[in-house]
Amino acid sequence: MIPENQSTRPRVGLFATCLVDLFRPSVGFSAAKLIEDAGCEVHVPMAQTCCGQPAYNSGDRKDARDLAIQVIELFEGYDYVVVPSGSCGAMLKHHYPEIFKGDAKWEERCRRFSDKVFELVSFLTDIRGVAGVEACLSGSVTYHDSCSGLRELGVQKQPRKLLASVEGLELKEMAGSDVCCGFGGTFCVKYSDISGTIVGKKTATIEATGADMLLAGDMGCLMNMAGKLKREGSKVEVRHVAEVLAGMTDTAPIAGTGK
Repeated sequence: MIPENQSTRPRVGLFATCLVDLFRPSVGFSAAKLIEDAGCEVHVPMAQTCCGQPAYNSGDRKDARDLAIQVIELFEGYDYVVVPSGSCGAMLKHHYPEIFKGDAKWEERCRRFSDKVFELVSFLTDIRGVAGVEACLSGSVTYHDSCSGLRELGVQKQPRKLLASVEGLELKEMAGSDVCCGFGGTFCVKYSDISGTIVGKKTATIEATGADMLLAGDMGCLMNMAGKLKREGSKVEVRHVAEVLAGMTDTAPIAGTGK
């Protein structure tokens, strides 16, 4: 649903993220549709790669800096940079400025870039004024608030606002929707036992809702929870929230979860 008061067509650079590109391209297509429906031109630079978050979180600041420079140079010419991921969005918006703090050549240039970076659903609601979507889904969903999207970007009410407009959809809130799923990027590899315990508690709260589908805005979290649900033999489908909002749920759920 395009806001009537938005007549111009901003140029939006879609930062697709590695996980979307490699594991779930349907999320990228869904994001592009939603951004176009919000009255924008969508551009997807083919030369984009990783945002540098794995390197940054592992202490490899040199490679993180090199990747950040590549991203900035590739995307700084757009009016907005939109990311269908809270963690990657937070990297571009909040951690890039940390990388270039005190750098006479890059600090101000990075600030200008980071100021126009937004997580997908936040961009739709907070920047473009989208109040609802034209999508249908017969069934119930529960929503997980991914850590980075919630704590670093303030994404919580926005997806619920748009989900409320999806015809036929019932939202069943889980207990502790804002509690970590145990992914944490390299955390789940370095501390697999702790991560496994955390995600086990999360899937129990998901099952307790009785919802047909689990939604979230971060592919890392979704893949982690989907994998656990699959191993448990759960019938809960797992999808990125963009797929539901765009009405693009023809592809199989993440990890082949569900019935």
